[in-house]
Amino acid sequence: MLDLTYEAPKPKVISGAKEDWELVIGLEVHAQVSSKAKLFSGASTEFGAEPNSNVAFVDAAMPGMLPVINEFCVAQAVKTGLGLKAKINLVSAFDRKNYFYPDLPQGYQISQLYHPIVGEGEVLVDMAPGIARRVRIERIHMEQDAGKSIHDLDPTMSFVDLNRTGVALMEIVSRPDIRGPEEAAAYVVKLRQILRYLGTCDGNMQNGNLRADVNVSVCRPGDYEKYQETQDFSHLGTRCEIKNMNSMRFIQAAIEYEARRQIAILEDGGKVVQETRLYDPDKSETRSMRSKEEAHDYRYFPCPDLLPLEIEQAWVDGVAASMPELPDAKKARFVTDYGMTEYDANVLTAEVENAAFFEAVAKGRDGKMAANWVINELFGRLNKEGHAISDSPISAAQLGGVLDLIAKSEISGKMAKDLFEILWSEGGDPAEQAAKHGMKQVTDTGAIEAAVDEVIAANPAQVEKAKQNPKLAGWFVGQVLKATGGKANPAAVNQIVVQKLGL
Repeated sequence: MLDLTYEAPKPKVISGAKEDWELVIGLEVHAQVSSKAKLFSGASTEFGAEPNSNVAFVDAAMPGMLPVINEFCVAQAVKTGLGLKAKINLVSAFDRKNYFYPDLPQGYQISQLYHPIVGEGEVLVDMAPGIARRVRIERIHMEQDAGKSIHDLDPTMSFVDLNRTGVALMEIVSRPDIRGPEEAAAYVVKLRQILRYLGTCDGNMQNGNLRADVNVSVCRPGDYEKYQETQDFSHLGTRCEIKNMNSMRFIQAAIEYEARRQIAILEDGGKVVQETRLYDPDKSETRSMRSKEEAHDYRYFPCPDLLPLEIEQAWVDGVAASMPELPDAKKARFVTDYGMTEYDANVLTAEVENAAFFEAVAKGRDGKMAANWVINELFGRLNKEGHAISDSPISAAQLGGVLDLIAKSEISGKMAKDLFEILWSEGGDPAEQAAKHGMKQVTDTGAIEAAVDEVIAANPAQVEKAKQNPKLAGWFVGQVLKATGGKANPAAVNQIVVQKLGL
């Protein structure tokens, strides 16, 4: 395991016109369950389908249609809970959350207010190498998504697409443990990483598959400690919720703006009103959406169409047995097994696909060399051209083949970079491409010795200087490599130069 230091949350202190204030942040992350079918119907969850084409009768609230729970979605929620070291509730229940909106055909959302499927857990947020902060998870509950209202297709009418209606969501609710914008973004990054490793949510924020509601309040220095002692939320100030954030950058900007807005109200003698707000990225500000509802405003009651959900511990154990290696464990293993730095391990494990690619390259090869090539050459080129690892023109097998040629001294490091460029643009087998382009490295000591003798004979003055200053032997190495078109083995050249010069 990595040697981690757990830091207490460090509050972001904002200086108002009159006094200092501290930030308090909690997040409700809505993660779409990776499942081919919806939570209570067999309709497809495919993104980008024709509007209203992925809609079953129960999704459209046709009379007499009853929901039937998707067991796979339940397993995904349990797996998420296990990945967050959370308590799995063997008995949970669904409730109806009643409200009217055009894209909610039933007039209610099936959710879990009173008895969620997952209880308390935690996320370890990476703040710096070796430094982590613990954010407590209060609960994870399952619920169905609503549809989508479309307002930009006609100047006088709005349209409704019900494709998302009934898609399974996991709402992951944190405690108000987050104390700054950067920490909030880091928390979402880490949570997204864990979900993607688990395979329970693809984390695609652009498609709305992962979005966050950010609760922000401000308090005076010392009040948060009072809350910790008493668990009295009144010490934290009145919170406002910023809905549907789908960008790490926007999350940070929205928190900064909202905190300063609340501070200005309080220092002017006013009161912050609990409400739901939206963030406008064009104006870099939040604006009021609606007054914040309380649970009783939704008239929650147990869903009469669904029995309480009872699962067995043996079934939970079966889900646990299928758990993949999670990012923190993988990072620790990379440091231990491959002898790399924690920084490099962080880079390689940031995305599950990156880690898998690296391990395929490193298998049976030098781990440090593999990490260097994957991070610097491959990732550098992918980032430059805006490609994901899945779109890489060079496969793990091809990159591994390049490393094999280096290890066997068939090509030099410089040749390997040239070969990398050829494989990027032309593809093909590394060994065949190296032979085709005349990249065979000269390892014949006789040929190298002859080239060294020739350079020494042509530069007697430089020989005398090198005997006075052995560091100048590198000049001879460079001349020999130049004379051989870069094909001579640099290590062999250096050894023979030192020997010939008597250094």
